[in-house]
Amino acid sequence: MPHLDVPVATGYAAEGMETPTHDELVLDAFRRWGYLAADLDPLGRLQPETLPDLEFEGEAAERGRQIYCGSIGVEFMHIPDPAIRRWVQQRMEAEAEPVDSRRVLELLVRGEHFEQFLQSRYLGNKRFSIEGVVALLPLLDAILIDASARGTERMMLAMSHRGRLSAMANIVGTPARDLFAGFEDVDPKSVLGGGDVKYHMGATGFYDTGEGREVKIHLASNPSHLDAVDPVVMGRVRAKQQRQPDEPRLRVLPVMVHGDSAFAGQGILAETLNLADLEGYEVGGTIHVVANNWIGFTTEPKAYSSTRFGTDVAKRLPSPIFHVNGEDPDAVVRVARMASEYRAEFATDVVVDLIGYRRHGHSEIDDPTLTQPLLYAKIREMPSLWESYAKTSGADPEWVKTFTSKVQEDLDEAQQQGASLEKKPALSNLPAYWQEYKGGLYDPSMEVDTGVPAERLAQLGEVIVKTPEGFHVHPKAEKLLEQRLEMARGERPIDFGAAEALAFASLLDEGTPIRLTGQDTRRGTFNHRHSVLIDTETVAEHTPLIAAAKGDAYFEVYDSPLSEASCLAYEYGFSRDYPEALVLWEAQFGDFVNGAQVPIDQFLAAGEDKWGLLSGLVLLLPHGYEGQGPEHSSARLERFLQLAAEDNMQICQPSTAGQYFHLLRRQALRSWRKPLIVMTPKSMLRHKAATSELAELAQPRFHEIVDDPGVENCQRVLFCSGKIVHDLRAEREKRGVTDTAIIAIDQLYPFPRASLSGVFDRYAEARKLLWVQDEPANQGALSYIRPLLEQVSGGRPLRTIKRRESASPATGSPKAHAFEQAALLQLAFEA
Repeated sequence: MPHLDVPVATGYAAEGMETPTHDELVLDAFRRWGYLAADLDPLGRLQPETLPDLEFEGEAAERGRQIYCGSIGVEFMHIPDPAIRRWVQQRMEAEAEPVDSRRVLELLVRGEHFEQFLQSRYLGNKRFSIEGVVALLPLLDAILIDASARGTERMMLAMSHRGRLSAMANIVGTPARDLFAGFEDVDPKSVLGGGDVKYHMGATGFYDTGEGREVKIHLASNPSHLDAVDPVVMGRVRAKQQRQPDEPRLRVLPVMVHGDSAFAGQGILAETLNLADLEGYEVGGTIHVVANNWIGFTTEPKAYSSTRFGTDVAKRLPSPIFHVNGEDPDAVVRVARMASEYRAEFATDVVVDLIGYRRHGHSEIDDPTLTQPLLYAKIREMPSLWESYAKTSGADPEWVKTFTSKVQEDLDEAQQQGASLEKKPALSNLPAYWQEYKGGLYDPSMEVDTGVPAERLAQLGEVIVKTPEGFHVHPKAEKLLEQRLEMARGERPIDFGAAEALAFASLLDEGTPIRLTGQDTRRGTFNHRHSVLIDTETVAEHTPLIAAAKGDAYFEVYDSPLSEASCLAYEYGFSRDYPEALVLWEAQFGDFVNGAQVPIDQFLAAGEDKWGLLSGLVLLLPHGYEGQGPEHSSARLERFLQLAAEDNMQICQPSTAGQYFHLLRRQALRSWRKPLIVMTPKSMLRHKAATSELAELAQPRFHEIVDDPGVENCQRVLFCSGKIVHDLRAEREKRGVTDTAIIAIDQLYPFPRASLSGVFDRYAEARKLLWVQDEPANQGALSYIRPLLEQVSGGRPLRTIKRRESASPATGSPKAHAFEQAALLQLAFEA
């Protein structure tokens, strides 16, 4: 008989309860450890543990085993909040509510017949069958029924490939005809050079809960990088909730369906979990469902998880984890209801671990017996879940026969309809708020004026520096505010920080919402922004820009956790459902963006090409060679240029504060919605050479290139971009050179062909054309821009001045950098 320790129990003393009885302590042991002895795996791979702490006899022990060691095992005793622990305990120990077994059986029949139909009609095609975890369908159904009764109107669903097609057909509401058209490959020319596979495509539809309520379902488009979509969906839910006038948390529900191997192994999942309760990121809780077939492609659990359950990563949150046997549909429905109710009650994440198996290989063209021969010998003997559930639920055999025949007839008819379609059907519809925005190739007719009259800027300058009466501003911040006001009045040149603040204020004044997040973004890595002021005596916060907002505009700025992949992907998601907002993500240093390469590749760069989805997300990436070492010098401009194609993004490096002002306003005001990658300055943030006069902010538009019109009898033209522009101008002045023009290319992509054609015409007599860059020869814009400049020049030779090729982005010390920089500048004028 194990020893019963009162303090180890639920926390009776701390909760003001009387000392527990022996039976209560016995039950408490099962609450704590019962999940380890639960009957969770239909194939017996996860054997219930024999635990000394559970070796009790008697009525209380029997009750504990029945509740906590059956088809449901729940981990909740790690949660510090006693109210949550009591809630889970009460729900588990209450009598289970009745289940509509016919509704469950219908979903199981539809799901497994759909998969078997695909297997027979499209043999050799990948479909990533739901068979083995088909109870996912009644699980989602139960969540939707419960959530809709609590006010949910929309569900955003993140889901990787496993079971995705079946979920589209049976939950999302995608007609089977349209899915079969994908297998028939109708209209193949429509996706030449683009598109995506059918089990990555997004879809929208309505789900009938059967109780007079419909829920709009949006299944997010998803790449093969599995959980990369998780933070995207969180960001989209946040944006959708922000549009709701009341009860936004209940009205929009995020549900994420994960694979077991991905849940345990993908770092972006852990990053996403960490966002759950952070200010600026919370969405009122996410329901996480792990479609757990206890295998990853060919990899065994012992090779992808260090712990018994791959869901242990979720213990970083104070949330319950429900494990449930996927071959017990009634238990699955019960857990789904509890998960939905829990999320509504506590507004935090909850995890459902649906444990089943995978009837086929990773895909249907894979032979799993090569790596798991004994396991698949067992699986071959497993009946379809609908067949076993029809027996255990007592379904009328005649009704079952009639219903299955009807399902088969419907699938036959749908296939014939799909094969007869001439055009590939659209699986999703965009919300109405996308009607005013467009993608595709750049069209000059979309340009808008971005200038703001000097008088209005002066008025806005008053707004962005105003603080509440009695607010104690830090002396350094106070000095910055004084200077910023002088800049807005035209009394001193405008630096980048002031230009940004005025761009934001003017947009807010015109009704444009702004969301700015990133690493140390509220203050700014380089002490240049101070968008949130801190009272030095009370630590109260004040955000001056909020006062500039008019109409539906708002300004929000948040410091992000030190994560790149999830945070950037979150903002991409937010931009997807708030296209009228200026949404920005900032890296602490440009090289930090390296940690977000998957979201950049899969969503930002390719989202329009693969899925027809647009985004206006802005990335602010501090970039510049200033002797700060290899890590904090480069935002890897070359990588973005390599990703650029078909006008899928904009890549800019504004050379002055005024250019930055117009660039931000252009991004918000144009109807052309493309990601904007900005190589922002560091030392040039306040440098006199990069400042602008107030009149420049009143000029009509952003200039793709900044010409050098004062040069006469030009013999040498230096093309460049970024900080090197100002270094070259300073060197020119130092040398007293008068026959060299320095052309700043502030927009690298889309390539400003027309603007540069005019430059070559003006300097047709120049004997030497050079491209000059700070970056090593194998980095920066060189390989991208050299052939383009030579093409626009009519084939004239272009010399290049750059650092030697290097495996790292920059020289490692200030002195070494200064030596290389001097040599580079010398070559620019003497080569």
